[in-house]
Amino acid sequence: MRLPNLLATKNGRLMAFFLLYVTEGIPLGFAATAVATRLRRLDVGPAEIGAFVGSFYLPWAFKWAFGPVIDVFSSERLGRRRGWILFTQVAMALTLLSTVMLDLPAQLGLFTIILLVHNTFGAMQDVAIDALACSTLQENERGVANGMMFAGATIGSMVGGSGVMFLSGYTGFQPTFFFVAACILAVTAFVVLPMQEAPGPVRERVAGSKLAQAGREMRVFAIDSFRSFLGSSGAFGGLLFALLPAGAMCLGLALQSNLAVELGMDDDQVAALNFYSSILGAAFCVLGGYLSDRWGRRRTLLVYMALMSVPVFYLMNELTRYGWIMPVSTTVANRPQVPAALLTAFWIATLAYSVFQGLMYGARSAIMMDVTNPAVAATQFTAYMALMNLAISYSATWQGIAIEAWGYPTTMLVDGIFGLACLLVLPWLKRDSDAAAVEAGQSGSAAGFADALGPKRARRLATGLGLLCLAWVPSSIWSEVFGAGKPIVGTLFTVIFIASALFLLAGRAVLGDAGGRTARLGVWVAPLLILLYVRYYLDVIASWLPAGVDTASFVAGVNNTMLGVAVLAGVLLLQLGAQPWKQMEVGAR
Repeated sequence: MRLPNLLATKNGRLMAFFLLYVTEGIPLGFAATAVATRLRRLDVGPAEIGAFVGSFYLPWAFKWAFGPVIDVFSSERLGRRRGWILFTQVAMALTLLSTVMLDLPAQLGLFTIILLVHNTFGAMQDVAIDALACSTLQENERGVANGMMFAGATIGSMVGGSGVMFLSGYTGFQPTFFFVAACILAVTAFVVLPMQEAPGPVRERVAGSKLAQAGREMRVFAIDSFRSFLGSSGAFGGLLFALLPAGAMCLGLALQSNLAVELGMDDDQVAALNFYSSILGAAFCVLGGYLSDRWGRRRTLLVYMALMSVPVFYLMNELTRYGWIMPVSTTVANRPQVPAALLTAFWIATLAYSVFQGLMYGARSAIMMDVTNPAVAATQFTAYMALMNLAISYSATWQGIAIEAWGYPTTMLVDGIFGLACLLVLPWLKRDSDAAAVEAGQSGSAAGFADALGPKRARRLATGLGLLCLAWVPSSIWSEVFGAGKPIVGTLFTVIFIASALFLLAGRAVLGDAGGRTARLGVWVAPLLILLYVRYYLDVIASWLPAGVDTASFVAGVNNTMLGVAVLAGVLLLQLGAQPWKQMEVGAR
């Protein structure tokens, strides 16, 4: 029997993109719920689990870099997007199966690296799926399709999380890797293979190699993104909104999995909780989008995100009441008895959080579309989504560190308060009508996406990032002042270094020759800023040195070099802050 081409009909397209997004949610649910729970049972600490979950989300923060590659390197025979979806899904299954024989937690480092590669293919798949949706969905289908896609991701997370947890009770944990891979390949076989993607417009032949063409597209991407982000108050507000956590996040990350294990829940109970949470999240995701259409994005998001902190504060209070403050080893003798009321409070908080988080997800993407310039929609919106994944990554990382340093209640208090910071940005998330945009020849949907303050925003952002890079010097010298919060401060500077590197790269593309030596040097400093992440592994690297090498001198020398990189980056950014940035003016080319 020949399988149908789901792209041929409206209902088929909705079902196809729902199922494709299921394959995106499966690995995320597998890592954040099933694997995180398993690691906690093996007595892996919350900080290591937080770093694991954070690294798993990291490729999604850089998925914008895959766009030009997918656009340029494609097969007309397989389909420009369909070919990439086929390749990435098979690669996801193979990388997952390669971990079956690993010994956890002894080989957690290798396991994390392989799953990082696995999720890189997942992020590439996401870019290809979104590109296929943009070229396939009719305009009157996109609203419903968006809700179906996010619901699909939630259901996929349930399959990878609770599905694996239920199954592991019968098969053990390692064999469930075959189940996850089989779920991904089932969509490949029954949805992707029968697809018949319509051919795209004929491409112009461009001189040079395809790699050079991808590089040119990356440069155009950088310029378009930079101008779009800083071109209007709404777009700049969207940049800050995307970088901040979308409300309190701890009950949606590894903290929840850690607590579930410590409170004595077995795998079936954890799976049941994840199942009900996912069903509620998927349903309220659709409802949240619907209500935001009727009552306004900013108004509904204000309520949704504020409510996300309520179950966090409620559970924080219950944990404090029953004295469950610090993590409790799963192997320690005479573990404290878990009060039934505390376990009930955990269920209530988790399910309530799923409702409010689902409402938020249903409206958040829509408001980002509202402030996205239609002329560069794919570029700007993809970048917003990538930054949101960066926020998830650093949130998972700092929370794992904070649990071990401060305990659960304090971590939840900080998360619940910090999660409300995004509410301060909501008033900016609107389209601005600017006469200058119209006078410059922009009309229709493009009006309101650029104003006269673009150069000023660029200067301020460069100056702010420069000062923050320079602040790493005193922060490192007097790091002991931060006490238990020292690793969290380090995570904050990691985000600053990544943002500064991206600014330097994009700034060079926008300024061109007008940026002079400062912008040219910034291109070389940007990769060094990203490499500062190795500061967390200096002791490991030092252990690889030949016998006789003074490891203490080596570590001190590398630390001083990294301080020099941060200072150089800070000086370059301050110099860019003094540039006129005329290239950001309305109508500039």
